[in-house]
Amino acid sequence: MKFDEYESNQGNAIDSESPCNESRRAFFKTTGATILAAPAILTSRKSMAQQALELPPSPPTRPWRKELPEAIEPLEQTDLSNDPFPPQGNPNIANGECGRNDHQRWAHFFGDHPLLPDQADTYEFRVQEIDHEFHPDYVKQRVWNYVAENNAINPTIHARYGRPVILRQHNDLPLDHSGFGTPEVSLHLHNLHTPSESDGFPGDYFSAAKAGPTLTAPGRWKDHFYPNVYAGYDEFPKSAKNPVGGDYREALGTLWYHDHCLDFTAANATRGMAGFYILYDELDSGDEHDPNPKALRLPSHDYDYTLAFQDKRFDADTIQIHDQFDPEGTLGDKVTVNGVIEPVLKVASRKYRLRFLNAGPTRFYRFHLMTPNNVSQPFTHIANDGNLLPRRLLNRKNVQLGVAERADIVVDFSKYPLGTELYLVNRWEQTSTRGPKRIKGPGMKVLKIIVDRVPDEPDVSQVPFKLRPIRRPTTAELAIAPVRKWRFVRKNGMWAINGKFMNALSSRANMAKGSFEIWELDNPSGGWSHPVHIHFEEGLILNRYVSDEEVRVPGFEKGRKDVYRLGPNEKIRLFMRFRDFTGKYVMHCHNMVHEDHAMMIRWDIVG
Repeated sequence: MKFDEYESNQGNAIDSESPCNESRRAFFKTTGATILAAPAILTSRKSMAQQALELPPSPPTRPWRKELPEAIEPLEQTDLSNDPFPPQGNPNIANGECGRNDHQRWAHFFGDHPLLPDQADTYEFRVQEIDHEFHPDYVKQRVWNYVAENNAINPTIHARYGRPVILRQHNDLPLDHSGFGTPEVSLHLHNLHTPSESDGFPGDYFSAAKAGPTLTAPGRWKDHFYPNVYAGYDEFPKSAKNPVGGDYREALGTLWYHDHCLDFTAANATRGMAGFYILYDELDSGDEHDPNPKALRLPSHDYDYTLAFQDKRFDADTIQIHDQFDPEGTLGDKVTVNGVIEPVLKVASRKYRLRFLNAGPTRFYRFHLMTPNNVSQPFTHIANDGNLLPRRLLNRKNVQLGVAERADIVVDFSKYPLGTELYLVNRWEQTSTRGPKRIKGPGMKVLKIIVDRVPDEPDVSQVPFKLRPIRRPTTAELAIAPVRKWRFVRKNGMWAINGKFMNALSSRANMAKGSFEIWELDNPSGGWSHPVHIHFEEGLILNRYVSDEEVRVPGFEKGRKDVYRLGPNEKIRLFMRFRDFTGKYVMHCHNMVHEDHAMMIRWDIVG
């Protein structure tokens, strides 16, 4: 089969492949991207079996030695409007900002001038190299984190639909660093409906010394503009009855930000650059006491808790290692929870909203909540990939996460006596970066939960049967939607889409703003899994296939999503809309090792 074949269900071909098909080596040479990586990426042929023989297991750790904080505190704002260099629509290159494109629709939101006081919520942090302790049995070591002015590490940002956010990121990483990673950065807020110049396009990386191929100048900092409007802003204009603008059915809740530097996403993110961005609106208001009858009143702060999981590997000296040049990557055999190996979380005897994030780089998770004698405990599943489901899913016994997938669950700890110990256990066995192989008990315990106190006030939170309504495509839209096919394959020792490697300068598909399509994602391999991420827009899964036989779409995938897990010989058809902003975006495998080794495409929305 021809890899770059596209077709519509009306018989009209979509020819959106760029004629530019530079080799990976030529791309590195001509764009000035990190040339050092090219020979290793192109020539490495190590199999995972060989790698497993070369890498001994990480040194053992004594479990449950560190506690997580009882609550996740949101980041405090920084007043950027009174900064000597307030945010503005065009890049402030003269004063150190990198050469980004102009912020789209800046004048629409703020006027044709720099930001004025109280026009937006403004935040600021720096990417810095700092010391970190993963576990008391391991030495402190240098990591790369987002550090706020109050020394908050990888801080959680709380935002609200209808209130824009400006986030200023400084890059203070040492240019002469040691170890894996690269000191250039590109911040991606996954998966906010964001103008392309603030999306964290992989080619938009910068440092004081270097600019990526899609920037015009290096810099020490960059302002990101997050409008925090619902998708469909042009279709459903802002009005007295629609004060945010857009379609409230398109709201997200649990988002996260991480580095997205071209070819070094896995290395930079696993070195420590990842955090949460929580978004609220009238329905999911973040206040269980909310008197608004429209509010769901889900468990809220301090009982709304974010948990990020990363797989890591350590050498005999307990220093983290990562092979950024091997297309098979480095599978972690230790799992950190919010940066800590085998931590303890003490909870009150009441309902909690737990927001799970698989922050990568490569391991998949099938989490069970277990008693000490290995009895699975039920919980309620309410959101997937940051999207509230149309209705709650009661009495779930596990939750599955490919890389970058999120899941919000509600656990009622009031059912357990004080002193009860529970464990979050991963039961997906995985021996290579290619994906999970089977479910196996008893599994790996990654988090200990202790019910240790009575809450300070009565639990008034609730979990309604119906959560957020969903907009599904009409029969007429499905009948006329063009079908675009993407195959995720192995090629020349690297990873490819439709037989081609990533080229940041060349769009592989161009969609008109306001259009919609059906995308078919196909993994013809029997040997690996791909969690496929599409930037900017959420999609709806229409069909799932295994070995060309249609299978049922599970309940937790019936809401909107932005990561689509493709197991061996699996295929998905999904419906996508392209709205409100123009510019460059990407689709890639979010197994970050596959992504860094070219399994990514650029696609553009054109006006």
